[in-house]
Amino acid sequence: MIYQVQSTSTARRDLKGIYSYIADVLLEPVIAERQYSRIEEAIYSLDSLPERFRRYEKEPWRSRNLRIMPVDKYLVFYTVDNENHIVSVIRIMHGSRDIENQLDQTMLTVD
Repeated sequence: MIYQVQSTSTARRDLKGIYSYIADVLLEPVIAERQYSRIEEAIYSLDSLPERFRRYEKEPWRSRNLRIMPVDKYLVFYTVDNENHIVSVIRIMHGSRDIENQLDQTMLTVD
């Protein structure tokens, strides 16, 4: 079954921020482009078998079926709606961030 993959505006902002940080702060535009492409490619791969990655174990996220896909040093957080065959990417962040705090500030809506 093929799933439709959507991203929230927060996730899109996250990805642009990752690119900007690597390109503008670290002054590595080629690496920024490659990282952006790897994350984007991984996200689009969620159109098939999206539940192959583990659930986030803490509530309320676990009961909302929030899943985590690692991509290099970054984590892609997403939910799966099996009834409508939709994957919603919620956040993308570096693994060293305060994940619990970031998720607590995140709304589970696709916009």
